Amino acid sequence: MTDRYAVIGNPIGHSKSPLIHAEFARQTGQDLSYEALLAPLDGFAATVEHFFAEGGKGLNVTVPFKHEAWNLATKRTPRAIDAEAVNTLMVLPEGGILGDNTDGAGLVRDLQYNLRFPLKGRRVLLMGAGGAAWGVSGPLLHEEPGTLFVANRTVDKAQLLVRHFTRFEKFSMQTTTAVSYQELENQQFDLIINATSASLSDALPPLPKGVFAPGSLAYDMMYGKGLTPFLKFAQQQGAAHLADGLGMLVEQAAESFFLWRGVRPDTAPVIALLKP
Repeated sequence: MTDRYAVIGNPIGHSKSPLIHAEFARQTGQDLSYEALLAPLDGFAATVEHFFAEGGKGLNVTVPFKHEAWNLATKRTPRAIDAEAVNTLMVLPEGGILGDNTDGAGLVRDLQYNLRFPLKGRRVLLMGAGGAAWGVSGPLLHEEPGTLFVANRTVDKAQLLVRHFTRFEKFSMQTTTAVSYQELENQQFDLIINATSASLSDALPPLPKGVFAPGSLAYDMMYGKGLTPFLKFAQQQGAAHLADGLGMLVEQAAESFFLWRGVRPDTAPVIALLKP
């Protein structure tokens, strides 16, 4: 019998997840279907419960429901606990729903495996302190960068994120600092990640000039928008490498697929397929 999976969000029509998982299933010979589910903004839990009651096995969760998915999960993985958000749900054999967060693992794998950019010892700047930044901070810290700066227009939010992660013993020895954009003057970074929503409105976070170190990588977690204002600025400022979030999208999907099916698909041909 074909197992059912889906991505749930609002809006959801733009999602590339059905194509990605169809390619994973074809590649690995897994018997499954994967669809897109539009949930009413006030009906996420009811939509999930209906899907699972009809025999659905697992869900990817996208905006704006990742925190609601956290509340719905009856058991959570360590990386979901770190992020305090869930983007993957799975029905457990013994009953209940497992919540996981594969965003950070997807980012790290894209950086280190696809882009061949090791994180250990690097000076990393993470822009933003919203859900996207929370989702990736734990996996970034796990790779032991030399420093992780978190910059946000509202510094209090960056400080909250830093306090959350440094209270975990496994991250307590990491050098993690919350800063304003003004405090980045005269600082340089090997990797700058845009986890803000600025690129959605063709805006640029207020980065000072001179922040890109020689050989640096500029990474925008948005995808499908060509050179965003952030990536254009990085190019003008001498960043050696530019990347968008397409690889992260495919890699986080592969993490979900592995959780559900116990098989890790080859992501390279899927990333190539999706590239414009």
